[in-house]
Amino acid sequence: MIQSRRHSLIEACTNTAIGYGINLVMQMVIFPIFGLHVSFKKNIGIGLAFTGVSVARQYVIRRWFTKKTEVAS
Repeated sequence: MIQSRRHSLIEACTNTAIGYGINLVMQMVIFPIFGLHVSFKKNIGIGLAFTGVSVARQYVIRRWFTKKTEVAS
């Protein structure tokens, strides 16, 4: 069965939401190691920017692979 566009988006958002939480904690740990001292509010903003790009990337890749699967069938 081929995955619908809606399901692809839901999967990408779920995966990214989990990744966002992990990323936020990692930023708070790693940034200071590299001498970057960022407020919690700015860490959230940075994480959200990367999250938006991540959702779009995952969705496009998923749709591209789904289209390749449809053509091959």
